[in-house]
Formats: sequence, structure tokens, C-alpha cells
Amino acid sequence: MNTDRALRLAIVGGGTGGHVVPGLHMLGELLGASDLPDLVDLVWFETGRAAEGAALSRLEALVAPLVPERCRLTLEPTSGGAPSLLRLATRAPREVLRARRMLKRHRTDVVFGLGGFTLLPVVLAARSLGIPVVLLEINAVPGRAVAKLTPLATRVLHAWPRTMLPGDKHVLTGPPLGPALTQPISAPTNVWRQRLNMAADAPLLAVIGGSQGALALNTFVRTHAAALRAQGVAIVHQVGPGRLDEAAPAQAGYLALEFVDEMVALLTETTVALTRAGASTLAELAVLGVPAVVVPFAGAGGHQRINAQELGDAIRVVEEPELETGGLALLTERLGPAGREWRAQARTELMARVPRDAARKVAIELTRFAKKK
Repeated sequence: MNTDRALRLAIVGGGTGGHVVPGLHMLGELLGASDLPDLVDLVWFETGRAAEGAALSRLEALVAPLVPERCRLTLEPTSGGAPSLLRLATRAPREVLRARRMLKRHRTDVVFGLGGFTLLPVVLAARSLGIPVVLLEINAVPGRAVAKLTPLATRVLHAWPRTMLPGDKHVLTGPPLGPALTQPISAPTNVWRQRLNMAADAPLLAVIGGSQGALALNTFVRTHAAALRAQGVAIVHQVGPGRLDEAAPAQAGYLALEFVDEMVALLTETTVALTRAGASTLAELAVLGVPAVVVPFAGAGGHQRINAQELGDAIRVVEEPELETGGLALLTERLGPAGREWRAQARTELMARVPRDAARKVAIELTRFAKKK
């Protein structure tokens, strides 16, 4: 690291893995770069939701020997969803004061906002102290919190060209990727097929419902896993925290997990993925060239559908009713010999869509605010 300069950083991203993982990817790049300033202090503001906690469980190990402080704010409901106007009005003033005390105690140089309404008290606290704020818009449609707080930001970083606005404040970085994805990917090792006791050439379907899981995907797999297995398809099914009861019945060639720790290894072996359309998931699929059938979450206000459109014809977008009626036939086609040409074209197109150095670009923007030691 650059021992002449030091960075005291606060990160805020609440509610879901999609609002946490890009920050972890940035930290991995920052800590691994020899030409960037030292990270000497870190505080992370969080909501306390289970999916967020699962993603943050590796924070301490990632930044060791630095010991980060985690501060839970109670602006967003832990059950999910956006806070009501009443909740915002009654809780925000208290949480602004808490965030302000924390930022002063840590002598924070810059706040990095990843999305979610927990941004509100931290951004207000930072601006009251004259601390610069850098926001990341990870989706192809601006989230409400980022959009509302953009006037208070020093920089707004964008993962996709669609959300870019004119002016020096706005910077296109691409979606941050983990360190394992910034280098050329080695050939598949067939670890997952071996774990499932399947042949090395068996088609593998990875079902990825995002950090919280997806009821629609879980229901589809529970209904059709036996039919897919009868066609020789191996299945790895990420069901989400506490949702193993939504998995398909235990059977050979099928593995249900609450959370996949070795996602890169799994995706390098995947023939076709069945996923939601979270921005981080799509970025990982793209850089690894994994063809996918994508089912946008209807409750996300349409932004997942637009996220998927950023990847063009390389993926197949299916709405939930279409998945229920024709999903089995579609996956059978795309996983089998008839889908070979589509899979080959999709791999080539996807890998040209996402830059590998986005996490470094984000880290550089943040380290502009580092201080001399």
C-alpha cells in the first residue's frame, strides 16, 4: 500500500446482499493494490437484515488485521421493504445524530454509499460535518435513495451507462467484481459435478435467487427438479437464508444450499443459470460468460428487467407467469443439444459487456479523499 497516505472510510449499504457485495469487492481491490493509500479505519453502517448479515459475515476476515466497526441503524424495517414515511420521519433524526457521532469518532475521510434508505441518515450526517459522499448506483434504474441523495453527493459512480447523467460529478465505472473475477478465469475443475456424483459432461443448472432467495424460483425447482434430473441435468439450488424448506425433495444429482460461498467456482462449471436479475449477479454471469434464463423480481419496480436488458440477447428474460407455464420446456431446450449454438454465442457476447477493473475504478475514486499521514 501507499504508506504516504491513509484512508479513513465509512461504508453504508443496507438490506440486501446487492447493497453489500459491491462494497466488499471494492475493499478487496483496495487492500490488494500496492499503489493505493492505506485503509487505516473502517466503519460499516448496516440494517441488521439476515441477507445483509450473511454477506457481511466475511468482512472481518477480508480487512484483517484492521478491525472494522459495524453500526446497526434502525431506519429500514428488518422484515424487508422500504421504510414508511412515518418511520422515516420519526427515526431519521435520531439516526442522523448516531451516525454523526460515529463519523466524528472515526474521523472519517469519505462516506461510500451503496444504496438503501439507510443512506439517508449517514449522508445527512456526513454533509453536516463537511465529509464528502461518494454514491454507487449499481442498478440500471436509479434506486430511490441514491436518486434522492444525488444532490448531496460529491461523486456518483454508475455501474451501467443507462443511469449516467451529464457533469463531472458522474463517473461510469462498471459494476465492481470480486478479486477472483478480475483475472482470467481458469478452466472448470468439475468440483461441483463431483460433489453431486455426476459425469463431467453432465449439464449443470445453477439456480441463484439472490442473497435472500426467491420463492418463485424455489417453487419452480421444487416442482420440476425430478423432471430435469430425469434428463440428466445436475442442479445446484441456492434457496436463500432460512429457506431450505422451499427446496426440492432430496435426490441424487440435486443439492440445495442456503448460501453459495464458492460462487465463482460454481459459475465456471454452470451450463445455464436460472436467476433473478440483481445487478451483481448479472455482472458475475457476464464476466464469466454464463448463459442464463433470468426471472426479474416483480416487486422490484421493474429495475431488474432493465438490468437484464443491459446484457442484450445473451440472456433470456422470462416473467414469473411464463416461467410457471413454459419454464421446464425452455430450460430443457437451452440445457440440451438444441441450445448449444445459443450458449456459445451468449458466452462470447456476455464477456464483452462488463469491464473487469470496475472495483479498482471505484477504489481510486474513494482514495482521492485520503489524507497525508
